[in-house]
Order: sequence, then structure tokens, then C-alpha cells
Amino acid sequence: MDNKNIVIIGAGYAGVHAAKKLAKKYKKDDRVTITLIDRHSYHTMMTELHEVAAHRVEPNAIQYDLRKLFNRTKVKLVTDNVTKVDHEKKIVTTEHGSFPYDYLILGMGGEPNDFGTPGVKEHGFTLWSWEDAVKLREHIEKTVHQAAMEHNDEKRRTMLTFAVCGSGFTGVEMVGELLEWKERLAKDNKLDPEDITLYLVEAAPTILNMLVRKDADKAEKYMVKKGIKILKNSPIVEVKADRVVLKSGEEIPTHTLIWTAGVKANSDTKDYGMPQARAGRLKVNEYMEAEDLKNVYVVGDLAYFEEAEGKPTPQIVEAAEQTAMTAAKSIIAEISGGEKQPYQGKYHGFMVSIGARYGVANLSGLRLSGWLAILMKHLVNLYYFFGIRSGYYMFQYIMHEFFHIKDKRNIFRNFTNRYGNVLWSFPLRLFVGGFWLVEASAKIWGESTWKEAISSWSKVPTLFNGLGEDSWLVGSTVRMPFDWLQTTTSGASESASATATEWATPILSHMPGWFEWIMQIMLPNADMAVFMQKMMVFIELGIGLAILGGLFTWLASAASAGFLVVFTLSAMLGWDKVWALPASIALMNGSGRTLGLDYWVVPFLQAKLGRAWYGKERAIYKDK
Repeated sequence: MDNKNIVIIGAGYAGVHAAKKLAKKYKKDDRVTITLIDRHSYHTMMTELHEVAAHRVEPNAIQYDLRKLFNRTKVKLVTDNVTKVDHEKKIVTTEHGSFPYDYLILGMGGEPNDFGTPGVKEHGFTLWSWEDAVKLREHIEKTVHQAAMEHNDEKRRTMLTFAVCGSGFTGVEMVGELLEWKERLAKDNKLDPEDITLYLVEAAPTILNMLVRKDADKAEKYMVKKGIKILKNSPIVEVKADRVVLKSGEEIPTHTLIWTAGVKANSDTKDYGMPQARAGRLKVNEYMEAEDLKNVYVVGDLAYFEEAEGKPTPQIVEAAEQTAMTAAKSIIAEISGGEKQPYQGKYHGFMVSIGARYGVANLSGLRLSGWLAILMKHLVNLYYFFGIRSGYYMFQYIMHEFFHIKDKRNIFRNFTNRYGNVLWSFPLRLFVGGFWLVEASAKIWGESTWKEAISSWSKVPTLFNGLGEDSWLVGSTVRMPFDWLQTTTSGASESASATATEWATPILSHMPGWFEWIMQIMLPNADMAVFMQKMMVFIELGIGLAILGGLFTWLASAASAGFLVVFTLSAMLGWDKVWALPASIALMNGSGRTLGLDYWVVPFLQAKLGRAWYGKERAIYKDK
């Protein structure tokens, strides 16, 4: 076999999959070279652009470095712009070089289609690239900030109105992200979230037409319930700097029109001299080979192949991956021998997210909505990383989507939020809370009764026989090791001394003199000591329950640490208990907000008390 050069243009979903397949097949065959050319040095996860545009994740979260994706493979990466494809000489020319090929795969994807609508290019925003997403995000942040300082009511409402044109996956997912982001935008700019208005504009009589009607209706009902204004049968005929004009003559005053209404083939291919079909897509046969051109293959959104009459391959990720596999297998059959396998699309369904916590999905007949639909979307995305063989970016996806999220913008709300590092302290919280409950229980029932009850399951019922004689709640005996106290009951001093020796090898054999002096002031007599020891039982019980339930955890943990210091200085704390002191300090990082009541209680109190004390925050235009 002669040497074979395979050149792939475009590192989108299709291009990356084709390169991976070919690289694996010819890993040890030096006669085959594989070159992947793209104008960027990274692969973009296009299906998550709306998350960047609406500030759910950072821009680098959806950028996957091609060097890392193709590390230790034979794929040669070229970051450059293709300027010409010469089919006769079989040469791909870029701005900085040229690359001969024996087999060529075109996978440059598509670009937004504005259908010639006036003003879209000048005043609208698209969502088809990483750059688009970042540009839109910056525009929205800037516009809302300026609106917060605008005194003219009409102009302010216009600036705080956002319209999305197109009710396909991209449009619905974009408006869904805006729905969740507006809470943060409003808070940062001292606005009322209700001041921000969202429109979803669709030319057709229904939305989400790729879904079955029942699922689409669920999505529509959810959006309407959340306050999104949906306009159907409303084609946009013109976009101006401060308004959108509908075919009916109605106008939507807005400074932000996000156009997601259509896709056409990458315009770079118009000079390639290849037969085109609808929306500029390039015609291919069932092997993804370009019409009238041998050894040139077209994959992804760029390819036009009718699986049934009038029904071309859909412009979705699954189709991109499968057309790439068909093209790669066709080239392998050409080089290594064997029969080509015709394209057979196997689509497992559709899913759409409306923000981070609600979605609808239909996967091979399995219909889901709400939390489960979003969970399934994450699982599908994770499976995608198996396809491109990148455990590194699978891990990064998990971190971005579940641990680096703010404002409850994932299916687990803030429970997995890593910014507070509180998820991992949950087991420790259980241990510290349990420690205090055990300590309190031993004092309530008495040390001897408690030890007997926990010695075996069969002895637990003895707790219902009443409190033991050495219970801290019984009688007026001082049971703490404070030698200077004179008790009012006979044998109290001996009892106190005995109780002190029952603690497991105290750290200090005797409390420091300065601390003893403080304690003498606080507990001048036995009556006060008895009262305090009974109070201590309930304090320990309260600390344990608060920490265990995650309620006012900072205060409870601070109290826990404080009392443990007191026990240490009073020579009552043994080495087997000292772990609870640093553990209590560690729990002061807000650990109750993960699987604890502080998740709800603290924000509620902060909002109520803050508003009661300072009043409602107002943007500058509302100041008087």
C-alpha cells in the first residue's frame, strides 16, 4: 500500500469523531498520516453555548484543547484558516501552508441563517460559536448595569427586555438560562427580577416542533408559568437597534435580540465548487462521499443526505457523530479493503433543558420531564466523552456542572457547590453531632446506666427504666471535678472526685491556676455548680441536635469548640475526645448548608432581617 494522507477540515463534533476513529485504526501504520485543520486550537461543546452566554459556567468550561484530546495519537493538528481546496491537485491551502491529500473530510459545520431578515447582522446576536456566547454574555451584563442607572422608565424597560427568536433547542435553552440568570443580574444591580422581561418569538404556530406535542406542551407550560412571554405565529421582519418588528406590525422594544431561528452550511464552502442542496449543505451519497467527487467526504451539519424522500439527516450531535463514523469507515474500506457501509441514522431521541433544573426528554420512547430529564442530559453528555476518549474532560465537565456552580443552577441546587467546601464536611458533622448526643445522654441517664444500655442491643430497653443515681439531673450533688466547692449534701466531695476520675485520662491532671480562679468566680458555691451542670446537659443536647440537623451550624460549632476548650482546661477532657475540638472548628465553614437546615433557614433569615433593618435595595434610578 502506498502512503496515504487523510486531511480533515473542522474540529467540530464530526471532525473530532472521524479523526479519533481513523487514528485508532492506523495507530501503528506509518504509511497513513492524519491531519486535522481548524481555525481554533480547541473543540467547542456547541450544545452548551447557552450556559456560557447566560453565565452558568465560565467560558473555558466548554473549550476542549485539541492537544489534550489528541495527545499520544498520530493526528497532526494545524491551527489555521483554510483558503482554498483544489480538488484536481488534491491540495488544501491555508493562510500559512498547504496540505496534499488522498482523502478529504469536510466537517466545518454550519452557521446562523438569518433568511435575509433586515437588521439581524447589524443589531442581533447569534449563538453559534464560543465567541458568540462570550460577546452575548458581556452585552447582557453591560446592558443590565446601564439600565440600573437609567432614569427614563421607557428606555429602562426596553433595556431590560430580552427577546429570543426561534423556538428550537437553542432558542428554548437560551431563554431558559436567561430565566435563571435574571435573579443574579437583578441582585447584582439592585433591581427587582420582575423588571426583567423575557420573550420567545416563533414564526410557526407551535414551539419545539422536533418534540412530540405532549412534551413540547410541558415545556411551554413551564416557561409560561415562570413568566416567559411566548409569541407564536409571529415572524420577525426587521430588527432595529432598540426594537424588533413583527409581521403583524407589533413591535417589541428591546436592545437585545438573540437570533436562533435557522442554520445553513458554512459559507466557506461556497467556493469549493461542490453541488449544494437546501441551506447550502453539500450533497453526499449514502457513504458520505461528496457528489461527483471521489475520495472527498462531507460530515456533520454540512452534509445533505436524504434518509427518506425530502428528509435529510438532522443537524444534531448524534447525526454529526454517525456521519463521521460512516465517512471514516468508508475511508478505511478504501485503504485497507472491505465493503463500505451505508449510512443508517440511529437517533435515540431528543432532550431540551429550560435552565439548569427543568427539562423534557424523549429517549427511545422513554419520556422524562423535570429533574430526571436534566439528569439524563448530563448522563448523555458524560457518555459523549467516552466517544472522544477523554477522561480528563469528563472530569472537568463534572466539576464545572456540579461543583463550580453558583446560585443553585444545577439539579443538586447548592448541595454540591464546591465554593464553600461543605459537602465533604457532612460526614464530620454527623460524627461531631453524634459525639455531643452521646455525651449528653451519658449525663442524662448517668454514666453507669448509659454504659450498660449501649453494651448490647438487648440492654437498650434499660433506658426506659428511668434515670440512674449518677445522672446529672438527679439530686443536688456536684459531679464536676471542682475541688474547692463545698456541697450541701453528704458525700458530695467524694462523688465529685469519683466523677472526675471516670473521664478517660485527662489531658491536664489539674486545671491551671488562672482558670481555676475564673471558675471560682463563675461558680462561687455548690448551688450554682448544680444549676450549671444541669444546664450543661441541655446545652450539650442542643449542640448535638443543632450540628446533626445542620441548624445554625456556625453558632453550634463555635459553642462546641468553646465548651471543649473549657473541658480541656478543667481537666475533664480525655485524649479520646480531643478530636472533637479541631473538628468543631472545621465545621464553622458553613457545613450546615449541605444536607442541613441552614440551606433554607440562613438565607431566609438573612433576607428577612436584612430587609427589616436596611429596607429593600433599590437601583439608582429609584433613589429619591
